[in-house]
Amino acid sequence: MTSAIEAILGRTRTVMTTMVLLVAAGVISFITIPKEADPDIPIPIFYVSIVHHGISPEDAERLLIRPMETELRSLEGLEEITAIASQGHAGILLEFDVNFDKDAALQDVREKVDMARAELPGDTEEPTIREFNTSLFPVLIVTLSGDVPERALYNAAQSLKDEIEAIPTVLQAELVGHREELLEVVIDPAKLESYNISQSELINVVSLNNRLVAAGNIDTGQGRFSVKVPGLFEEREDVLNLPIKTSGEGVVKLSDVADIRRTFKDADGYARFNGHPAIAIEITKRIGTNIIDNNVQVRKAVDDFTETWPDAIHVNYTLDASDWIYRSLGSLQSSIATAIVLVMIVVVAALGLRSAMLVGIAIPTSFMIGFFFLASAGYTVNMMVMFGMLLAVGMLVDGAIVVVEYADRKMSEGLDKRDAYALASKRMFWPVTSSTATTLAAFLPMLLWPGVSGKFMSYLPITLIVVLSASLITALIFVPTIGTLFGKAETENDDVLKQLAGAETGDIRALPGLTGSYVRLLDRLIQYPGRVMAATGVVVVGTIWIFTLFNNGVEFFVDTEPERAIVLISARGNLSADDTIALARDVEEIALNTDGVKTVFTRTAPGLSQGQGGGDDVPNDLVGRMLIEFKPYEERRKGAVILEEIRQKAGEIAGIRVEVRKQEDGPPTGKDIQIELTSTNYQKLLETTGLIRAHLDNEVDGLINIEDGRPLPGIEWVMTVDREMAGRFGADVTSVGSVIQLVTNGILIGEYRPDDARDEVDIRARFPDSYRVLDQLDQLRVQTSQGLVPISNFVNREAQPQVSTIERINGYRRIMIKANTAIDPETGEKLNVDAKVNEIVSWLETQNIDPAVNVKFRGASEEQEESASFLGGALIGALFLMFIILLTQFNSFYHSILTLSTVILSTLGALIGMVVTGQPFSVIMTGTGIVALAGIVVNNSIVLIDTYQRLREDAMDVVEAVLRTAGQRLRPIMLTTITTMFGLLPMALQINLDFVNREIVIGGPVSVWWVQLSTAIIFGLGFSTLLTLVLVPVLLAAPTVMREKRAARRRGGDDWRETAETRRAAE
Repeated sequence: MTSAIEAILGRTRTVMTTMVLLVAAGVISFITIPKEADPDIPIPIFYVSIVHHGISPEDAERLLIRPMETELRSLEGLEEITAIASQGHAGILLEFDVNFDKDAALQDVREKVDMARAELPGDTEEPTIREFNTSLFPVLIVTLSGDVPERALYNAAQSLKDEIEAIPTVLQAELVGHREELLEVVIDPAKLESYNISQSELINVVSLNNRLVAAGNIDTGQGRFSVKVPGLFEEREDVLNLPIKTSGEGVVKLSDVADIRRTFKDADGYARFNGHPAIAIEITKRIGTNIIDNNVQVRKAVDDFTETWPDAIHVNYTLDASDWIYRSLGSLQSSIATAIVLVMIVVVAALGLRSAMLVGIAIPTSFMIGFFFLASAGYTVNMMVMFGMLLAVGMLVDGAIVVVEYADRKMSEGLDKRDAYALASKRMFWPVTSSTATTLAAFLPMLLWPGVSGKFMSYLPITLIVVLSASLITALIFVPTIGTLFGKAETENDDVLKQLAGAETGDIRALPGLTGSYVRLLDRLIQYPGRVMAATGVVVVGTIWIFTLFNNGVEFFVDTEPERAIVLISARGNLSADDTIALARDVEEIALNTDGVKTVFTRTAPGLSQGQGGGDDVPNDLVGRMLIEFKPYEERRKGAVILEEIRQKAGEIAGIRVEVRKQEDGPPTGKDIQIELTSTNYQKLLETTGLIRAHLDNEVDGLINIEDGRPLPGIEWVMTVDREMAGRFGADVTSVGSVIQLVTNGILIGEYRPDDARDEVDIRARFPDSYRVLDQLDQLRVQTSQGLVPISNFVNREAQPQVSTIERINGYRRIMIKANTAIDPETGEKLNVDAKVNEIVSWLETQNIDPAVNVKFRGASEEQEESASFLGGALIGALFLMFIILLTQFNSFYHSILTLSTVILSTLGALIGMVVTGQPFSVIMTGTGIVALAGIVVNNSIVLIDTYQRLREDAMDVVEAVLRTAGQRLRPIMLTTITTMFGLLPMALQINLDFVNREIVIGGPVSVWWVQLSTAIIFGLGFSTLLTLVLVPVLLAAPTVMREKRAARRRGGDDWRETAETRRAAE
C-alpha cells in the first residue's frame, strides 16, 4: 500500500488536477442539489377512503370496513391496519414496514381494494387510495380574500389554481374553503301535489332527457353520414323548459312547479385568513424537487397572473416552507463557517500559518467531494446532511493534522520537504486509516436503525461516511502532494521538535514547557498503576452516582422552538357550520391580537376530524383548526410563551375546549401520552376507558388536553319504515327516502356541464327553505297510486344517541386515550413525559383490568423504547466492528481492549455534561451523540499505541517507550481533540456568527435541535481525552512495571526502579 502511495505522490500534476476537478464538481453539485428542511421520508402508510353518502358509522363498519379488512389483511409487509367509520365515510390506514417497496405495495393495495369493491353496497362511491408522505404536505398556501361576491372569488381561485398547476415542479394545487357549484331546483310542494307529480317521475324525466345519444351512422349507398341526437343539458334554460307532464293540450314544464337557480351547495365549513373570509390554494411539490426553487416559481407565477386583478381581491402567502429552509440551512452554514474559523485559529496557533493552510485545505476539499457524491447518489441537502457536515468539521482535519505535524517534525530534523511528506504519508497511513475506520464503524450500525426515526436519522451517518472517507483521501494523498510543493518547516518550536524527533537521543524527562511537565508527571504515575486504576474507578463510580441523583429525566426527541403552531377548537352537540365559525371567531381574534403572531389561517366545519385521512392526531369533537405562523425568532418572545398566552385567554371562552400545539419537528409521534385500548367486547372496552380516564382527570397532576375516543354525546333522528303498512298504502322505502331527501340535502336528479364551469355541476331538487325544518319530517306526504299519503301513517321518527366514529385496529375495536404534559409553572419548562408515563404504568399494574381488554402505550413512548433498544444494540455492534479493526492493526488483545476502554470514559463525560448543563437525556439526540463518541475517542489511543509499538520494535525499554510516545503524541492528540470540540462549540452554546450580514444570533429555532448531541460529544471527548492521556500510558507500562516489581520483591526488596534504570543505561 505504501509503495502505491509513493507512486501517487510522484505524479503531482495528476493528483492536483483530480483534486481541482473534484472540488469544481462539488461546487456545481452544491448549487444544483435539491434543498429541503427535514429529510423526505417515504412514511409507509396508505389511506383507503370510501365515501357512501348518509351511511351511519355502524353500517359503515359492517358493510364497508369488514369486507375491506378481510381482503387487505393478507397483504405482504403489512404491520398495522387501522379503520375509522364515521357518518357517510369509512377510512382505512395501512401501515407497512418502513423498508418496503412502495410501488409494489401500492399495486398490491389497489388489487385487493378492487377485489373487495365487489362486496360493497351498489351506491358506494369508488374507493380512493392515497399515499402518505411528508413531502406531500403543502409547501406553500396562497390565500384569496376580500369583500367581493363569492362567485367572483371562486372563479378567480379556479383560474389561479390552473395557472399554478402548470408549473412543472408542482404536484397539485388544491382549493380549500370554497363551495361547489349547484343547479338548485326548488320545488313548490303545493304545485307538485296539485299537478299530481311524484318524486320518481321527476327523477326519470330529468335523467331520460339529459343523455348524449350516439345514434350511429347511416350508409345510403350514395354516402355515409353520422347521426347524433344532442340531448345533454348545456344551460339553465334547458332544465327550465323540460316538460314533466302532459294533459290534453297542456304541458307542465319544470319551471311551472319549481324555481331553478344556479347557486352553491350549502356551506359545510368555512375558511378565513387573518379574520377575512378566504379561499386557500394548498400547493404540494413533486417528490425530489427543490422546495426553494418551486416556491420562487409559484410566487412569480401568482404575481404575474394577478397583476391585472382588482384591488378588492387580496392575495397573500402563508406557511411558506422555503422560509424555514433558508433559515435552517443558513443557520447551519454560518455555524459551519464559525466552526471552521475556530478550528483554523487553533491549528494556526499550534502549527504556524503555512502548515495550518495545508490542514485547512482538507475542509473545503472534503466538503465538496462529499456534496459531489451525495448529489450523484440522488440525495437532497437537508438539516441532517448539514449537521453531518458540521459534526465533521472538527473530525475531518484530524488526519491532516497528524500527517502535517509528523512531516513538520521530520523537516526540522533536516529532511527535504518531498521526503518528509512522503514519509509522513507512509508512516501515518495505518494510524490515520484505522482511526477513520473506527469513526466510520461507530456510524455504520446507525444505517440499520428501524422505523421512521431511523430513516430520519440515517442521513447523518451517510453524510459522515461520505465526508470522512473524502477526508481520508485528502489527508493521505492531496495534503502530502501539496506539501511536497509548498511545505516548509516552522522554526519557532525547532528546539522542541528536534529534541522529540530523535527516537533515542536526548533525555525525554528534561523537556521544557507543558510537554516536559506532562512527561515528568507521567513518569511518577507509571510507578503506581494500581493507584491510578483505583482513582479512575472512584471517578467512574462518582460520576454514575452524581448522574443518578441529578439527572433531568428522559425524552424522545429534542423540545424544539416552533416557527408555527396549530390551535384545535373542540365543541360538542349537533352544531351547524354557522355555529362552528361563530365559535372559532372568538379564538381567532385572541390569536390575531397576541404579540408575536404573524398570520392566522382558520378552517371550521362540524365534525372536522372525520374522514381526515393520514396520521392526523386530532380530537373527535374538532370543529375548527387554526394554523398560526409566528414572526421571525429574532422579533418575538419564545413560542411556548406565546402559545401559553393564547391557551390561557381562549380557556375563558365558555362552551369550547382549545388545545394549542406547536408544529412537530423530527420524527412524527403525536400527543405526549397515548394509551391504546383494544378488545372485541365493546362494553368492557367502554368501562375500562372510563376507569383510566377518571384516574387521569382526578389523580394525575400536570396533564392537559386529555381526550378519549368514546362516542360523543349527540342526537340522530331515525326514521323507521313499517314495510307492511307502507305496502298497504302502495309506498316503499325508496319513495319514503326520496321525499325525506327533499327536506335534507335534496335529491340528485342529474348533472350537467355549462360552458363557464370547469367541472360537472349537480342538479338537485329540494323544498324551499321554509320547509327544511325538523317538524316538516312528520308532515311529508308521499305520492302513491292511491294519491298522496302522509308518511306518518307508516314511519316512526325517534331520537337516538349519535355514534360519531368507530375505530378498529387489526380487526379489534379500539379506543385511544391521549393527553399532553403541562408547563411547570416554577421552571417554565415542559414536565417530563417519561416520568408521567411511568407513573401511569405503575398505577395500571395495581388495577384489576379485564383480561378481554388489551392496554398498550403508543406514540413517543413506543418509538422511544424501540430507538433506545436499537441504540444500545448499535453501540455494541460499533464496538465489535472497532475491536476487529483494532485487533487487525495492533495484533494484540490487550492493546485493543485498552483502546476500547476509552469509550466508557467518554460516555461518563457525556453524562457529566448533561448534569452540568441541566439537559434531559434525549433518546435520539444524546443517544446518537454517545454512539458517535465511541468512534471519535478511540482515535487518540490508536495514535498513542501505534507510536509505542513502533518504538518497542526498535528494542526500546517499555517505560522509556511509553514516556517518549506520550511526549511525541501530546501535541497532535490535544490538537485533534480541541479542533473537534471547537467545531461543535457554536452548536452547544447556540451562538451563530453570520459573517455575511454581520450578525450574532444567540439561540434560535435551528440550534436548539443540536444542543444535546454536541454537548454529549464535547463533554465526552474532553473528559475521556484527559483520562486517556494519563490512563493509556500507565496501563501500557503496567504489565512490565508490575512484573518488575514482583521480581524485585522476590530478589529481596531491591528498588525495582534501580534495576530498570540500570538496564536502560546498559541498553
